Amino acid sequence: MALDRLIENIVEKQNPTVAGLDPKLAYIPQFIKDAAFEKYGKTLEGAAEALLVYNKALIDALCDIVPAVKPQSAYYEMYGWQGVKTFAETVAYAKSKGMFVITDAKRNDIGTTMEAYANAHLGITDVDGESFSAFGADALTVNGYLGSDGIKPVLSVSQKMDTGMFVLVKTSNPSSGELQNLTLSENDETIYFHMGKLCEEWGNELSGKYGYSGVGAVVGATYPEQLTELRKALPHTFFLVPGYGAQGGTADDIAGAFDKNGLGAVVNSSRGIMCAWQKETDCKPEDFALAARREALKMKKLLTDVTGKITLP
Repeated sequence: MALDRLIENIVEKQNPTVAGLDPKLAYIPQFIKDAAFEKYGKTLEGAAEALLVYNKALIDALCDIVPAVKPQSAYYEMYGWQGVKTFAETVAYAKSKGMFVITDAKRNDIGTTMEAYANAHLGITDVDGESFSAFGADALTVNGYLGSDGIKPVLSVSQKMDTGMFVLVKTSNPSSGELQNLTLSENDETIYFHMGKLCEEWGNELSGKYGYSGVGAVVGATYPEQLTELRKALPHTFFLVPGYGAQGGTADDIAGAFDKNGLGAVVNSSRGIMCAWQKETDCKPEDFALAARREALKMKKLLTDVTGKITLP
C-alpha cells in the first residue's frame, strides 16, 4: 500500500517532513532566472525552465534527509502547459531520487470525471491500446465534500496502482471553521469529525501493513486541539499536516498528531524550506539549496524532539 512506502521512508530518515514544492519566480535566485530567460526569453517557457532548475537543485539537496515532496499543481498551472510540463518532470525527478510524491491538487468531482483525475495523477492513461503514466504521483490530495461519489474512483485507481490519497478534513486556513466546525444535529459531531470518520471507513479498502490505510487526512497544524482529537478517533488514518512555519504552526502544536511510535503524520513546510536562502543572513544566492537543506535539518530536529525515535509498529 502506498502510504506504507511513505512510512518506511519516514522511519529510515527519522524525519516526518514533507517539503512543499510551490515555486514562484520571486523565490528563485536571479542567476537561475537569467540563464532561463537567456535561453527562452521572458516567456512562460523561460519561467518553467527556471522552476525546473530550482526544483531539481532542491530535490538533490533534500532527497537523503527528507522522505517526501508535495508539489502544489496551481504553482505550475499558472505558467501554462509549459509549467505543467515542469510539474510532470519534477514528479519524475523526485521519484527517481527515492522520494515519495504527494500531488497537492485538491481534486473534487464525481464519477468518470473523478476517475479521469485519478488516472491522470495516480493511474494509467490509455492511448488507443497503449498505456502511459501521465504524472505518476504516489498520492493525491482530494476534497471529499462531494461524498463517496468523489472518493470511490480514487479508491479504485489506488487499488490497481498501489497509490493513495489525503482527504481534506480540518484544513489549516483561518476560515475553515465556517463550514468544517458546524455541528450535525443528529449526533452533535462536527462536520470535520464526521469527514474523518468517513476516511476511516474508506480506508478499509486500502489497508496497510503498519496499521494505517491508504486514505489519509489533511489536518492543519494551526488547530492543535483538533489534531489531538482526530488522532485519538482515527487510529488507521495517516495525517498530512499543513500550516507549519509560515502559517504559524509549531512543532509543539503538532505533538498530538503522532502515535506512540512517532508515526501518524507527515508535516509540510513549503516556503520555510524553499525560501530559506532569502531569510538567512549573508546567504549567497548560489547556496540556496544548501540553505534549504539546513532549514530541513532544523525542522527535523524540532519534530523529532516531539516524536522521539520513530519506529515501525
